[in-house]
Order: sequence, then structure tokens, then C-alpha cells
Amino acid sequence: MKKILAILLCVLMVCGAMAVLADGEKIGVSMPTKDLQRWNQDGEYMQKMLTEAGYVVDLQFAANDVQQQLNQVTNMINNGCNVVVISAIEASSLGSALDLAKEKNVPVIAYDRLIMESDAVSYYATFDNYKVGTVQGTFVKDALQLDTAEGPFNLEVTAGDPGDNNALYFYNGAIDVLKPYIESGKLVIKSGQLEFNDVATPTWKTEVAQNRASSILSSFYADGSDIDVWLCSNDSTAMGVINALEDNYDGKWPIITGQDCDKSNVKKMIEGKQSMSVFKDTRMLAAQVVKMVGQIIRGETVDVNDTTTYNNNVITVPSFLCEPVFGSADNYKELLIDSGYYKLEDIQ
Repeated sequence: MKKILAILLCVLMVCGAMAVLADGEKIGVSMPTKDLQRWNQDGEYMQKMLTEAGYVVDLQFAANDVQQQLNQVTNMINNGCNVVVISAIEASSLGSALDLAKEKNVPVIAYDRLIMESDAVSYYATFDNYKVGTVQGTFVKDALQLDTAEGPFNLEVTAGDPGDNNALYFYNGAIDVLKPYIESGKLVIKSGQLEFNDVATPTWKTEVAQNRASSILSSFYADGSDIDVWLCSNDSTAMGVINALEDNYDGKWPIITGQDCDKSNVKKMIEGKQSMSVFKDTRMLAAQVVKMVGQIIRGETVDVNDTTTYNNNVITVPSFLCEPVFGSADNYKELLIDSGYYKLEDIQ
């Protein structure tokens, strides 16, 4: 309950800091897609908070099309947006739009995905993405009691989109926890697929994750071997793995990790099909970004809490990192319902 109260207090404090309303400044918000629940929520939260703070908001979704996002951001800048907030589809694909932003002195905030290869990125707002992976890896370590159990245990890994800079942070955070047990042989990867490029899931697609998982099952587990844990970087990939297991697997149900606490995945946690999902309260992140926008507009010092970690191969981007926690069947009511993030009927 203390963590829930802290999250709500943080949102209220950030919202309170937006009390000085804007004078009609225009803010562009570019989200990657409507295909995933979380981006719809992020866009809606930010639009609502920015509008309440007095800004004119140009919110666009790019349908996971890089060229479409490039065009949308370019139009935002040309149409007079004073600040542009971008969650990039691909980290290095917005070069000409960013050049235009720099030319017109339009500050750019990278939202939850670091924009790479550009010095036009003013700030980055995200969750502690390495810690997201650490939370997942630690959950697996504790659930299997890897420090004391004899093992061995079978592990498979499904990571995120190689075009999303965050995906490697998630992966590294989890693997850094589990690597000693992999090297000692306590965790065995029957498929042999561990390197990031081998386990990555382009565009985070459920269907892509499902197809790969089905191939692994038919190739390496048709002999009746059990899978003890399937490490998945987020909920859309976890859903693909769950679908594949339901279709092609009769063994002991494995521990399955995730991220985002999507409604459909919370239902799977309640059913016992997904073990956990890292909860990133996007209300907190959206509120923080709106606060940063206001500070930029008013010429104030912008809140950051990390100035060393996130180098985009050109500059180290000043960043604000929010704190992730994990949800499970044991705490989802407190974490998601009591906090007002979902209504109970959303996940029934």
C-alpha cells in the first residue's frame, strides 16, 4: 500500500506543479501506434493533462509506420508546436524532423524510448528500464529459488523490438540477474537462443512472438520436456508465448514474465497463466512530461534525475526516470484497482 500511495502522491504533486496554466502554447505529441493498449493510454493521459494545463495539443499516432511518424513530427514543427514529445517507432529514424526541430529551436522530449543519433533531443522521460529487467530477473530467481534449489531448470527468452532502445535495457537487466545461473548450468536454454538478436521480437508483435515460441516448442520440447520459465520482456510478447503454449504444450505450466499490466494480461495473471507483469504507471510518466513541458515553456530549470546513463551516440540526454514495480495475482487489486488505474470490470 505504501508504494501505491507514493505513486498517487507523485502524480498529485506533479499535477500540482502544472497549476500555472499555459497561454495556448501548442504541444505536439507523437505516439508510435494504437495497436498496443499502453500507447493509447499514454496518449490519452498526456492529452488530458496538457489540455487541463492550458495547452493546445496535437496528438498523433503513427500506426507503427516510420515514414508516417516522420511526416507527422515534421508537420507538428512546421505548424508551430512549441515543444514536441516523441515516442519513436525506431530510435534512429527521425533525422530530418529532428534537424528541423533544431533549426527552429523547438525542444524535443523523448518519451519512454530514447531517440538515438541526434543532438536535437533536449530531454528524455522514461522508467528505469534496466531496473524493469532487473525486477523480472529477480522475480524468476526468487520464484525458482535459484540460490538453493538443485535444478536444472529449462528457460526460454523472448525479448523486445531491436528498433526500440529500451528493449536492450530490459533484456540486459534481466539477463544480468540470471546469467550466473545460466553459466553454472542451473538454468538451461534448450533452444540455445540467448543473444539479444536471436530472441528479439520486431515491433513487439504478439503474432511474431507466438510464431517463434511455437517453433521452439515443436523443435525442442516435443519430447515432453517441461519449460520452467519463459522470460518475456513485455505483455504483448508474453501473450504470444501464452498462445503458443496453449496450442502446442502439455507440460508443467512455466513462470512467465511481462511488462505493462495490459488488461488482457492481468486476466491471464488471475487465471494463473502469467506470473507477473512489471507495472509502469503511465499516469506518473505522462504527468512528469507535462511538468517538464511547463518548465521548458516558462524558461525554468527542467527536473531530471539522471545525467549520465542515456547516451544516444551523439550526446548524453538529461533524463527523468520513474520507478517500476511488479504486479501479480497477489497484489493486482491493490496495485491496479485501488489506485484507480483500472476498474474491476476492466479485468473480469
